[in-house]
Amino acid sequence: MQIRKNDSVIVIGGKERGKTGKVLRVMPDKDAMIIERLNMVKRHTKPRGPQQPGGIVEKEAAIHASNIMILCDKCNAPVRVGHKVLADGKKIRICRRCNEALD
Repeated sequence: MQIRKNDSVIVIGGKERGKTGKVLRVMPDKDAMIIERLNMVKRHTKPRGPQQPGGIVEKEAAIHASNIMILCDKCNAPVRVGHKVLADGKKIRICRRCNEALD
């Protein structure tokens, strides 16, 4: 997966289209990720003792990776991700629009 935790992303498809946020969790097995304060769903939970009362909890649901693009800090636009190998052999992600490092 080219998008990692703590990357700033924009949603390009679905009901949350056009909104931006930070990636909280990446799930490569489902090809999806959870983005901060996006795709909110309500879940009814049972009480689990005195510290965790029951009720309706609002939390983020996963969004498929095909509906998300990474935001470049320099371009301030959604961009495709490229890869580049540095002289010391380290592989980094780059912005395909401005060739700036994303890592």
